[in-house]
Amino acid sequence: MIKITLITVTYNAEKLLQPTLDSVFRQNYAALEHIVIDGASADDTAVVAKDYMERSFASDNGHEVRLLVEPDNGIYDAMNKGLQMATGDYVCFLNAGDSLPADDTIAELVANTGVDSYVAADGGEDALPAVLYGNTDIVDGNRQFLAHRRLSPPEKLTWRSFRHGMLVCHQAFYARTDIAKHTPFNLMYRYSADFDWCIRIMKQAEDKNLPLANSGIVLADYLKEGTTTRHHKASLGERFKIMATYYGLLTTYLLHAWFVVRAVVKR
Repeated sequence: MIKITLITVTYNAEKLLQPTLDSVFRQNYAALEHIVIDGASADDTAVVAKDYMERSFASDNGHEVRLLVEPDNGIYDAMNKGLQMATGDYVCFLNAGDSLPADDTIAELVANTGVDSYVAADGGEDALPAVLYGNTDIVDGNRQFLAHRRLSPPEKLTWRSFRHGMLVCHQAFYARTDIAKHTPFNLMYRYSADFDWCIRIMKQAEDKNLPLANSGIVLADYLKEGTTTRHHKASLGERFKIMATYYGLLTTYLLHAWFVVRAVVKR
């Protein structure tokens, strides 16, 4: 049975965290590991996480919940810590405030991508898709649907797809853990290291001739006011630099010119 690891990184997230934890707790998929990394919050974030860990253990739902509380050097440093702790076949990052949209989201992810069939075959684990991915919806602080995410994943995703922006957000991007552990987040980026990380994971998939599997479902409800949303301008600057690194400066300039034209036309 395919094991999934979810990692939630927190800092002073007491007021945001509970819906995230509850959405994982309700998953009807047993082979699920949830790692919460708290950066020594000044509020009761760690208390909320510990209560959740104890509730999950008492429920006998099969989930493994682990909590690490210690200072870190920012969100991506904490995410790297989580990567090294992960023991699942696939790993995904679910931010505090974000949530899984349905009780069977993880079960559907595994079923729709057919990854269990790889494990059943001799040596099949080596051929597992490098990435499982899907769609994302935007919700407000009351968990009410606002919109489908403007950027949506193509049927066939490659690392070149991200020339057009981050078509799959990291909350809907499940990377093979063995690949992810050798692909830490680049701490040079403060707000868009996830964009760079996803590209590097997908480049490795191409190098290893591994597929990327589209689940065809919504995998995450994304809270509108996330870290990148609050630092939108700085994030865009980092994303431009990342795109220029992988796709070339001229291509990146031309694509951004098209982004501006497209935005004007849609008004």
